[in-house]
Amino acid sequence: MDNSGYLASEQKAAVVIFAFLQADCEDPDYDNELRSLGKHLNLPQDINYNGTRTENLLDGDIETDGNLQSSNRAQAELQWPRGHGDAGVLRAVAEELREIAAQIEHNVVARATQNLSRNIRTSPSEQWKHHLAYEVDKAMKQGVGFENLPQERVMVALTLTMVEGVCKQAPQLLRGLFDTALCFICHARAR
Repeated sequence: MDNSGYLASEQKAAVVIFAFLQADCEDPDYDNELRSLGKHLNLPQDINYNGTRTENLLDGDIETDGNLQSSNRAQAELQWPRGHGDAGVLRAVAEELREIAAQIEHNVVARATQNLSRNIRTSPSEQWKHHLAYEVDKAMKQGVGFENLPQERVMVALTLTMVEGVCKQAPQLLRGLFDTALCFICHARAR
């Protein structure tokens, strides 16, 4: 049996999840965990921009927060068989998911994120997928007000919003929760 289609799909899902989690990253601990995860996944340092923060040093200045400001960033190239076109599509999907997530009723997500955070902190990582699935399903059943959108995208946006919320509170959980979310989303799509 050839798993190359599934693996390519999983790789693309990983890039979308990473791009979603990387947007609006302001906490240094969270940023360090994301950078470590990006290196582990062999992704560019910052796939939400047109290049990495360390490119084109000649044109950029270091800002007071330590980030590189550059007006002439080179386009980041993801290592997909179809090249740069896929990178743009994946960034667009991540951005669309962020827009959906931004519109989801805040109190539903906040409550679900608190429950997820509490549950994964007190249970072994093998149970994280169960806790994540439970909170996503519970929030979806409560109705997040997006019945007109594809429910798969709403589910993914809700999942990633909760994962991001937990990881911003506890950055050390990022890698494990990233893997849990990737597994959950890929298996939910396979159903």
